[in-house]
Amino acid sequence: MNTASTDHEEAARSGPVRVRRATLDDVPALVRLRALMLSAMGMDTGDEHAPWRAASAQWFTERMPRADEFAAFLVEDPCLGVVACAVGACDAHAPSPANPSGLHGHVSNVSADPRRRRLGHARACLDALLTWFELETRVTVVNLNATGDGAGLYESFGFAPPANPSLQLRTAGAPA
Repeated sequence: MNTASTDHEEAARSGPVRVRRATLDDVPALVRLRALMLSAMGMDTGDEHAPWRAASAQWFTERMPRADEFAAFLVEDPCLGVVACAVGACDAHAPSPANPSGLHGHVSNVSADPRRRRLGHARACLDALLTWFELETRVTVVNLNATGDGAGLYESFGFAPPANPSLQLRTAGAPA
């Protein structure tokens, strides 16, 4: 039996998944898991010095203290460190009859280290995040973008396509 298989099996037997809220010390791990997720989606993420990584670290660092509008939950592995996460943020929109607060939640960065996939870690992080939205925010609508691999997980939590299609336009943006 190879070591990777043994490590994976040991992690699966180690008991219930323990999820905790991320802290500023976890920012590098959140960026690393974001890179794994984006890479799995076919995006070229570059090396560890790619400029987007520093910008991503800054984004997480700025939002982490805003506990009422941002949360990240993660699972740590005794051998590998942080191996899964789910991130959520609240976005203010104009109120409507269906959403009087106007507050929307957005789930992103649901990611698991390939060496620890299929153990329920991402599911546990997402569950903690959705509980945060429900109990600690005024969010009544939660959105996310799903990959084909992740759609089943989200559907199991009740996510469904919105009544009106979501469309996207990419622009060049203003010069930096």
